[in-house]
Amino acid sequence: MTAPLHVAAVDLGASSGRVMVGTLDAGRITLTETRRFANGVIPLPTMQGERLYWDVLHLWNEVREGLLASVRDVGPLSAIGVDTWAVDYGLVRDSGVLAGQVAAYRSERTKGVPAELFARIPAKDVYAVNGLQVQDFNTVFQLIAEARDGALPPGATDRRMLLLPDLLCSWLTGRQVAEVTNASTTGLVDARTRTWSQPLIARLRQEMGVDVCGILPDLVEPGTLIGTVRPEVLDLFGPDGRPTPVIAVGSHDTASAVAAVPAEGRDFAYVSCGTWSLVGLELDAPVLTEASRAANFTNELGVDGTVRYLKNVMGLWVLNEAVRTWRQQGLEVSWAQIDAEAAAAEPLRTVVDINDDAFYAPGDMAARIDAWARATGQPLPGGIGQYVRCVNESLALAYRRAVREASALSGHEVRVLHMVGGGTANSLLCQMAADATGLTVLAGPKEGTALGNMVVAARGAGLIEGDLSELRSLVRASSEITTYTPAPCSAAAWDAAEQRILS
Repeated sequence: MTAPLHVAAVDLGASSGRVMVGTLDAGRITLTETRRFANGVIPLPTMQGERLYWDVLHLWNEVREGLLASVRDVGPLSAIGVDTWAVDYGLVRDSGVLAGQVAAYRSERTKGVPAELFARIPAKDVYAVNGLQVQDFNTVFQLIAEARDGALPPGATDRRMLLLPDLLCSWLTGRQVAEVTNASTTGLVDARTRTWSQPLIARLRQEMGVDVCGILPDLVEPGTLIGTVRPEVLDLFGPDGRPTPVIAVGSHDTASAVAAVPAEGRDFAYVSCGTWSLVGLELDAPVLTEASRAANFTNELGVDGTVRYLKNVMGLWVLNEAVRTWRQQGLEVSWAQIDAEAAAAEPLRTVVDINDDAFYAPGDMAARIDAWARATGQPLPGGIGQYVRCVNESLALAYRRAVREASALSGHEVRVLHMVGGGTANSLLCQMAADATGLTVLAGPKEGTALGNMVVAARGAGLIEGDLSELRSLVRASSEITTYTPAPCSAAAWDAAEQRILS
């Protein structure tokens, strides 16, 4: 690379989206956010009850404006990559027009569907193919609900199921494909072969009367050129004057985040930490054992033939909800004050199982922590600092359990823990993760998803070369990484705290 080159990452989340530009120059990537916008579900009354939908036309318009702003404010784009959350999709006709609304994964239309499916196809048989943990909103359950509602005609071939990143890429390029890291969350991909599981699809048709064979697009791996931006859609050109290429990246946002883990070697675990935490390992092959299924681990596909073997764990949701409630109650609390009081509070005084269902719904988290403490014979937290310390320590214990369980189930040794995402700004949590796990924690980059998107897009467009380890070297050179070393002689205290939860 002789002159700076610009790569755009479209990164959509369930509550907000953004377009960022990475400028590649002198072996580093510099990030510029060119547009940020709100996202959220829209409730709609239907004959089957209230359903939740995404306003994908709003998202599409914001993406368009963000890409145009990127060219205007930064420069010509040499590549574009798109990532979003998983499982949600649109049914799209060959013309590119949606055949209906895009349902949101939080909609209750899938309630009871997993049990119906597993009554006809045993859960262990399904897991042995797709390796996914069971969540009501997995795409396969949504498709069953779609067929039940009459929105997916039997044997339909006049439409394609496009997951949200693939939908946006199809509107940009005119080509309809399914990127495999995100497709692996549908429940229809064979985790071993990285292809649509035709035997599972056939059983779905035979046992449930749901025929999806004709709606599944061709699978592509991260780094594949999907196409170029159509001039009639957007006037986007690279520095060579040619239309900007759109590259399939790890389009499941977690796949991009893990691609940006700045690891050296393979003996690492990771925590992608934000509102929720994803804790796991990067493997060469899925773990499809009955023990893995019972432990509720999932095998999602990653960049360059890898498998993301992980568990969904609570993230900063509990802390954010607690702060929101305190402010509603009239308490003036700043994040600086919260962090200082938590750091000064008594260690490991009160801990909870942060993954308990009690902490999933919005509400007064301090009251729920009190209830947990009473039920387990622990002292109630004595102030804001103690509540915040309780949440952070409980998260660290959840990370410890997930990392150790993943290592035992996979036989993969772990020597270092990488933390990426917005949660890395919480230095107290990072230090506690080191203390609880007994592992050195390397925290950063904060913008892991965008960087992982960009390096795969840049390589796919021929702007850079190298395998995954070399892409991670570029991320390391472009990021601020903070090291947290386990405190000496702290293991016994964390062991005792964990026993309070387990007992």
